Amino acid sequence: MRNPNFFILGAPKCGTTSLAAWLAEHPNIFISPIKEPNFFNTDLNKHVISDWQQYLKLYNKATDEHIAVGEASTTYLYSREAARNIENSYPGSRYIVMVRNPVEMAYALHEQEVFAGHENILDFKRAWEMSPERRKGLMAPSSCTEPRWLDYQKVSALGEQLERLYNYIPRERILVLLLDDIKINPQSEYKKVLEFLGVPIIEKESYQIYNPSKRARWVGLSRFISVTEKYAYVIKRKFGISHIPTGILSYIKNLNRENRPRPVLSQEFKKLLIDYYKEDIIKLERLINRDLSFWFK
Repeated sequence: MRNPNFFILGAPKCGTTSLAAWLAEHPNIFISPIKEPNFFNTDLNKHVISDWQQYLKLYNKATDEHIAVGEASTTYLYSREAARNIENSYPGSRYIVMVRNPVEMAYALHEQEVFAGHENILDFKRAWEMSPERRKGLMAPSSCTEPRWLDYQKVSALGEQLERLYNYIPRERILVLLLDDIKINPQSEYKKVLEFLGVPIIEKESYQIYNPSKRARWVGLSRFISVTEKYAYVIKRKFGISHIPTGILSYIKNLNRENRPRPVLSQEFKKLLIDYYKEDIIKLERLINRDLSFWFK
C-alpha cells in the first residue's frame, strides 16, 4: 500500500470523471477505486467514506510501481476544510483543479442532481432562485443529505474557491485545467497532468468522455434510488460495514439514464447568470492569468 500524494479537488461537472478514468489507465498512477470518497470534506454532510481505516483501504492495491497515488472528490474545492484536512494527513500533496464557465457548470450540476434524485425542482431557473434557501440548509428534499450542494450559485463560484485554495496551498503544487482546453486538445492537457504528477509521458489512443449530459427517464425512480442509497449508507455505518457496491443500483441507474443534449437556456436567463458571475470570472482570470472573456458571450 502507498499513501495518496495527489488529489483532484473538483469542480463538479468539469471533466473530473474523464480525467480520473484516463489517469487510472496509466501504469504508474493509482486512482482510488471509489472515485469520490469525499472523506476530507468534514464541513459537509456528503460522504461515501467517513471512517479512516476504510479510507486507507482504498489504497491497499497501490504498489511501488505507482509513482502517483490519488483520488478525485469534487466537493473538496467547495469545502472550506478539505484542503487543510488533506495537508494535515498528507503534507506536500499535489492538487488538480478543473474549472469551466460557471453558467454552464451550474446548469450541468442541476441536471446531475436531478438525475441522482437529490433535487426535486426540475426547472433550473426556479432551483437557481432557491440557492439562498439551500445555503441555509432549507428547502431540500429528504433524499438530499447536503442542501448546500444545491446552492448552485455558490457551488459554481470557482474564482472565490480557487482564491481560498491559493491562500493556503503554494501555487506550484496546484494545476488548474480548463474544460474548454480539454475539449479542444485532450492529449495536450493529459500530458500536462502527467508532467505535473512526475510520471512518464505515455500516449493514449483515445480520450473517452465519461459522465456526459443526461436525464432520468423516470425522476421518481431516481429519488427512490437516492433514498435507498441514503439508508443503506446509514445502516452500513451503524454496523461498521465497508462500502461494498452490489452493482444492482448501478444497473438500475443505467436503465434510467438517457443521454441527450442539455436544452438551451433563454437569452434573458443566461444574461442574468453571466451578470451574477461576472466578478467571480474576473477573479478567476486574474488567478490563473487567462483571458476568459469568451465566457461572457
